[in-house]
Formats: sequence, C-alpha cells, structure tokens
Amino acid sequence: MTKTLTTKLRFGWTTGTCATAAVNAAYTAMVTGECPKNVTVVTPSGKQADLAVAMVELGTGWAKAGIIKDAGDDPDVTHGAMICATVSPSTGHNGIRFLRGDGVGIVTKAGLPVEVGEPAINPVPRQMMTDMVAALAETLQGPQHIDIEISVPDGAVIAQKTWNPRLGIEGGISILGTSGIVRPFSCAAWIASIHRGVDVARANGLQHVIGSTGNSSENAAKARYDLPDIALMDMGDFVGGLLKYMRRNPVPKVTIAGGFAKMVKLGQGATDLHSARSQVDFVALAALAAQVGLDADLVRSANSVLQVVDMATAEQRRRLADVIASAARMTAVKTLRDAPVVVEIMVVGRDGTCWGTAGG
Repeated sequence: MTKTLTTKLRFGWTTGTCATAAVNAAYTAMVTGECPKNVTVVTPSGKQADLAVAMVELGTGWAKAGIIKDAGDDPDVTHGAMICATVSPSTGHNGIRFLRGDGVGIVTKAGLPVEVGEPAINPVPRQMMTDMVAALAETLQGPQHIDIEISVPDGAVIAQKTWNPRLGIEGGISILGTSGIVRPFSCAAWIASIHRGVDVARANGLQHVIGSTGNSSENAAKARYDLPDIALMDMGDFVGGLLKYMRRNPVPKVTIAGGFAKMVKLGQGATDLHSARSQVDFVALAALAAQVGLDADLVRSANSVLQVVDMATAEQRRRLADVIASAARMTAVKTLRDAPVVVEIMVVGRDGTCWGTAGG
C-alpha cells in the first residue's frame, strides 16, 4: 500500500509583527539596560509570535533592536529582511510618534490608509506598537510618550520588487499586516495590492487604468497609452480581483491586457487565470477559431493555445485575437455588472505585439 505524505505549509510573520517585536526588545533595553534574547507578540489574529532578537544597540536615552522577518513558506520578497526599531522618549508631544528610518517608504500620493508625508507604516502595525508600548510602560514603569523609528536595511532595494513605487510610496518598503501573520502562498496579499492600486488611482483623479497579466502585456499597453505608473495594475492572474473591486470603486476606463491563453480563459468565463485554477476549453476555442478560417479539428486536438496561434496565418491571428478580445470583454463587462466603467481588452503576443482589441 502506498502512503501519501502531506506537508503542512508553515505560516510566517508580517513586517508589522516583526516591527512590534523590535519595539518590545528596544523599549525593554532602553528602560532596563538589558535586551532580551527573545520577545513575544500576540498578533491581532490571536497567534503568539515568539521571535529571536537579532541585534541590539544601546545609547544614552535610546535603544535599537532588530528582528529577522520569517515569512514561513510564503514567497515573500521581505523574507529574511531585518526589521529594526529605535525607541527614545519623545519631547514636545504626547503619545507615540512614528518616524521613518532608512529602508522604510514615505507616502507621497493620496488613496492609501496612511496620510501623505507619513512613514509607510499601516494603521494595524501602528496600533500594535502603540499597545506594546502601553503594556511595557505599565510593567516596567517606563515612559509612555515615545518616538519609534522603524528602519529596514536594504529596504529601498527590496521595495523595487513590490508595488510601492507604483503606489507612490518612495524610498523603501511598507510595514504591513492586518492579522499579524503571513499565510503561505496566499493570494490575498496580491489582491490587496491591486485594491490599493485602484484606491490610489481614484484618489489622484485618474480616468484610465491598465490591468496586465505580465510584463509583455503591460509594455504593450504602455506603448499604446501614455499613462503614469500609478495607472498600471500588475494584476497577474487576478483579473476578478481587479474587476470586482472596480465594481464598487469604479474608474472611468480600464484596459485589460494579456496574452492569448489568458484572454481565452477570460472569454470562457474564468476570472482567476492561473493554470492551476482554470483551463482552456479547446472545444469552445475551436468554435471561435473556425470563424476566422482555422481548422476546428486541429484546434480541438491542440496541446496549447500557443500551438493554435502558431498554426494561424498573420491575418487569421489578427482576426482570432479580435474574436478572443470580444469574448473576454463580455466576461469583464458581466463581472463589472452595472459599474460605470468602459472596458477595453488587448490581446498581446509573446513578442509584445498587440494582435487584437475590443472595446474602448
């Protein structure tokens, strides 16, 4: 008998949880003169994070501590980053003041949950750190009015692999997290980034945004339209995540740009275009291909959409792309329901050529 082994994926900790742990260690060191080797943070989801302190520095009236972020089995670009907190008694104001250190971004555009000009430290991590200081101040009889500077060595480099530059967050990463934990291989973070992208576009009065499935399709759309970076949504496979959010938060026009295969799937009703979650119906594709003169039997027996594209002449390819775009647009419009959004579809070849469009 064959035994099937399954491995449970390991969740990790958000940058917000790591920053709170760093505040715990730094505040304790500032008040007592000694830094613990490990600290504990209870996340908003109720999970307890027991984290090792990776570095500590003590000065006159201040302390700094660092925590290495462990994202678990999630492919997070901030995995392994050092999240540091420097704490010191504040002067001239009450409560907690959050300061931006090296590698943490600053918000430059409206539409995010943090005001323009503020460090990119989201509300939930701010509350976690505030609550941590309040608890420690009571336990250790330390100051309640504190400056907290969050820094991330190499954060500016890491940020280039995130949505931050397009969201108007400059100079580093964001300190994020609502539950305090990173769920492995979750789609939620990507979809949340798409939503924030729409929020920023709306807050800045943009009339047109582009949702692309990858670099080639994005470049093709950029060549067609002169739009700012904040109009560009790297939606990946999550076209449904973009369109459903725009149903409630409309932008006047959206261009959906993607390759032949993904637009075929969108035209067939799929709004999650990942290969593991949706497949091309080649029988249905054959019916479309027959309209432009392709052999339906050959299309039905094809192994991939690329094979179908390759068997077409240039003229057939253009006509097929237009037919595919029209079908994809119907799905997109249906997903948006009655939202006041004009939808355009661009079907883009592997070489970056726009072969067909519909709408707009």
